[in-house]
Amino acid sequence: MLAAMSKPTAKPPADSEVTLQHFMMPEHANPLGNVHGGVIMKLVDEAAAICSMRHSQRPTVTVAIDSVSFRSPVHVGELVSLHARLNYVGRTSMEVGVEVLAENPIAGSVTHTNSAYVVLVALGDDGKPCGAPALLVSSDDEKQRWAAGEQRQKERVARRR
Repeated sequence: MLAAMSKPTAKPPADSEVTLQHFMMPEHANPLGNVHGGVIMKLVDEAAAICSMRHSQRPTVTVAIDSVSFRSPVHVGELVSLHARLNYVGRTSMEVGVEVLAENPIAGSVTHTNSAYVVLVALGDDGKPCGAPALLVSSDDEKQRWAAGEQRQKERVARRR
């Protein structure tokens, strides 16, 4: 009989990073050939969910998506890449930053189209929010992302009151 594997108490952001790529087709776009923002948001949510599940090793649900800014459109025929990385882990919440790039595979040009912060919580066996492993931050970039994520979380909590 195998012993139950214990879950780590802390993990670095690199352990849960994820990059998804999706080729944009006509069914993703409006008549002008621009991909619907809702399609991009769905992909952002999926990338963040995978990242948070990798970190927590639990099912996760999205509780907030904020600070979404669309800088430029995504067009039919472009390859969208979504890079998700944990910024901050609190008591039950995890903030994942997602960067979205659009690549024209023929021209080779790449455009940063938008970014978003997605907050998710891990679910326990009872379906209620549970704790996730701490986030091990070591580089200056990781420390800066942590501090900014922590500040955004404080602002989110203050808005709920």
